[in-house]
Amino acid sequence: MSRHDRTTRTGQDRANLYDEITDKIIAELEAGRFPWVQPWGKSTAKAPLGLPKNASTGRTYSGINILILWGAVVQHGFPGQGWLTYRQAAALGGNVREGERGTTVVYADRFVPEDEKRRARETGEEAQAIPFLKRFTVFNTAQCERLPDDMVIATPPPLPGLIEPRVEALIRATGIDFRIGGDRAFYVPADDYVVVPPPQAYFEPINWHRTALHEIGHASGHHSRLNRDFSTSFGTKKYAFEELIAEMSAAFCCASLGIVPTVRHADYIGSWLEVLREDNRAIVRAASQASKAADWILSFLPEAETTDPGSDAIDRRAA
Repeated sequence: MSRHDRTTRTGQDRANLYDEITDKIIAELEAGRFPWVQPWGKSTAKAPLGLPKNASTGRTYSGINILILWGAVVQHGFPGQGWLTYRQAAALGGNVREGERGTTVVYADRFVPEDEKRRARETGEEAQAIPFLKRFTVFNTAQCERLPDDMVIATPPPLPGLIEPRVEALIRATGIDFRIGGDRAFYVPADDYVVVPPPQAYFEPINWHRTALHEIGHASGHHSRLNRDFSTSFGTKKYAFEELIAEMSAAFCCASLGIVPTVRHADYIGSWLEVLREDNRAIVRAASQASKAADWILSFLPEAETTDPGSDAIDRRAA
């Protein structure tokens, strides 16, 4: 096979993988389900609330892999959020049970092809990197046997009484200008401040924290922080894309803090579908940005709270 053929096939595989992921998310949204808001606590979700993590390395999965693995946990009724590759299970002295089917996660990175390096040398221009996705197959620890005992014990969720003070302290620690008042929640990029109605305005007090984390998610994108594009107006696709980032970043933060995620703006579902149908990479990019936002926000937790037992901080690689 020629190098051109290999490059062509790699490009096709990458496009197919983006399509597979996007089509699955679109199907969920069309059915009125939000992949970043799972029915935790109900009979369909046996695993405790939290972010999925690699049971061998302790690293928390990030980006689109959170949605993929959350979906698998709910679909198959797995009791935990720990995952392993086939080789990792073997290295730990265990094995994947015969007949078990794995879940495909992805690793995203960029590379510069040799032809592009040569063009850059000849023209003096900067070489352009090409994004790529690579597949990995992982198995829930419940699909394995003979693993060390501490890998199959589900970590209990934090006590409800600890949630609200932690969120309030986290908001203060970010240093974001956070104002309480009025009758609606919003973020003003030009002046870099957040407004959220008082907790008494919410039917359930925990919704105040969900709302606050959503708006803090927007504020994470300010040019002095993660530098996302706010040069757009309500009703545009860019606006819908930013809302998608804030929705998912809030869900990731909620899950990390023991708060069941919720949907802030379900009325954007039509706009999100339009964005996803037009660009098969949009959901992967949005999930990646959401993970970076959640990572930034949660970095302000006291050091002792940034990890849970056996877990690394938010982010990192697929497997």
